[in-house]
Amino acid sequence: MATPRARTIRTRRINLRATDRQEKLIRTGAETTGVSVTDFILDSACLQAEHALADKREFAASPKQWKAFVEALDRPARVKPELARLFSEHRKESFTTENTEASE
Repeated sequence: MATPRARTIRTRRINLRATDRQEKLIRTGAETTGVSVTDFILDSACLQAEHALADKREFAASPKQWKAFVEALDRPARVKPELARLFSEHRKESFTTENTEASE
């Protein structure tokens, strides 16, 4: 049987559609665990959302991987000649365009 829950007032509504099979499965799962269908769906959906979001903001690394990561962050930035050239070309074009428009 499920543990008692502190009651919170729910003010938001979520509508969804399900197949007969999905509804039966969810109702059976809720009954088996001793919770309401609403609690069963919300608990399951929130758990899934937490996992999905954790994948986006947390990652696991071995000590060796973590050391390599920290070393990469601590290394001084390297000048990439291709990027330096690209940015200098853009600045020249912007400067030329701004001067031409200003003199007109």
